[in-house]
This record gives sequence, C-alpha cells and structure tokens, in this order.
Amino acid sequence: MRFNYITTPDKARVQVDGMRKYQWGEKLPSVTTILSAVPDQSKSIALARWRERVGEEEAERIKNEAGVRGTIMHRILEGEITGQRHADLTKLGQEAGVLAQQIIDYGFLKNLNEVWGNEIMLAYEGLYAGTADLVGVYKNRECIIDFKQSNNPKTKSQCEDYFNQAAAYAMAHNDMYGTKINSGMILISVMGGDIQEMWLKPDEFKARCHKWLGKVSDYWAYHVPSNRPQEPRNNEEEFECPL
Repeated sequence: MRFNYITTPDKARVQVDGMRKYQWGEKLPSVTTILSAVPDQSKSIALARWRERVGEEEAERIKNEAGVRGTIMHRILEGEITGQRHADLTKLGQEAGVLAQQIIDYGFLKNLNEVWGNEIMLAYEGLYAGTADLVGVYKNRECIIDFKQSNNPKTKSQCEDYFNQAAAYAMAHNDMYGTKINSGMILISVMGGDIQEMWLKPDEFKARCHKWLGKVSDYWAYHVPSNRPQEPRNNEEEFECPL
C-alpha cells in the first residue's frame, strides 16, 4: 500500500515558548506537547516523587540522556528498515545501538509484513500534529508502530501516554489517508536486555480515541483559550474511529 506522505517533518517543526509545534498552515501543538501539558494525575504525582527522590539535577541528566539515546536508537532502526544504516560511536550512541539490536534480535524485522512509511508527519483537523515512527503491517495487523527505550521494564499502566500517542497517530492517519487503522504496537527496549511488546488492541481503540480527544479538548481550553479552534469531534458517529 502506498501513500503520498509528507516526508520532511523537520522543516515543519518549530519551537514556540519551549513547546514543539508543527507549521501546518497554522502552528499546531504536537502530540507530545499535549500529553505533557495534560498529564494523568497519577503520572504527575509519580514523576514529582521521582524528581524529589533523585534530585532535580540528576533527574534532568537522566531525562536528557534518555532523550538523546532514544533519538539515536530511532535513527538506527530507521536505517535497518530503509537499508541506510546509521552508526554512532559516542557513549550514548553505543548504548542506543545495543537497545536497537535488542529489538532486531527480538525478531521485529521478520514480523514486519509491510512498511507503508517511517517518520510520517500527520495532522488531525487543525487540532494537533506529530510524527509517527512507523506505519505498516506488523504480525498481519495494520498499525501504528512506535519504538521506546527504558531504563526499567514498564507496566501497562505506565504506558498510558504511549497508547494515547498511538491512538492520536492512527486517528490522524485515518483522517488524512482514508485508512482504518485501529491498532498500535509499542516495542520497548529495556536496558539490560528485555523487550516488551505492548499492544493497543482494536477492542480498546474507540475508548482510547475518546480519552485522547478529551486531552486535546482540555489542552485547547486551558492552554491556548484565545486561539481555540472548533471543538474536537467527540461523538462516536462524528469521527473516524474504526471498531
């Protein structure tokens, strides 16, 4: 399956007041910006406790290193998919290489039936935008595929933002390209050798779409009230949220 994807997301990304937005005719908040601005209460409490326990300086160091490591891991995996391999010999680059190799050894490429596109820029109804790691067919399911890395294994409840992100990208892809994606697959490479495969399943998809649209509505209502666009469609008969 082929789509006329927009393939230059870096040219469209801008920073506004320290937040990532996308220049898509108008400046739209990214999916990650919305998730950061409208966090679940339990996540906010857990994050605050963690920062207090390790200290602000150490928390920032861990956060920044994880961000760099994750970016390099994505580049390595993208290179494996496209055949344009990426190498980074820095300390964080070597750590990212190990994490990427864990995903490859897990059998990811063998289970990847179709690649529709990677690093795909998506937007939904003038409400938000973002870049999906990979869109295609994995284990015979059309889905959004996202790569994550973590210092420790995660429970499903700790992956709420990942599932919201997958739903956001699926909705945008369906809206833009007329697809019926209703699954998301998150592969988490854990320092130390573990791989976790987390699925947003079809029977969970509609509820997840509604939860995500609630966050979108809250973001526009409380963070940019003077520029709020039309209300997001939240009636199950009014937006493309396939069963």
